[in-house]
Amino acid sequence: MAETAPAAASGPAAAKKPKKAASGSKARKPAGPSVTELITKAVSASKERKGLSLAALKKALAAGGYDVEKNNSRIKLGLKSLVSKGTLVQTKG
Repeated sequence: MAETAPAAASGPAAAKKPKKAASGSKARKPAGPSVTELITKAVSASKERKGLSLAALKKALAAGGYDVEKNNSRIKLGLKSLVSKGTLVQTKG
């Protein structure tokens, strides 16, 4: 009896772990391009020589069908990461 109780306890625990991993992997798969890809495309498509302001970038993303109000923090984090990597250069501010 002592041997069956730990096996039963490890059985549900082992069953829970794959479920968590499966739900986690589903949440990690994005439906479309990443925010950083969208930002780089918007900046490269811009004709401005001096760059793009944050407001203009948000307008360009909104015109492309991206929900700016919902993903405002993702846009800011994406911009910070692109500037720290050196992909984008911050000219002012």
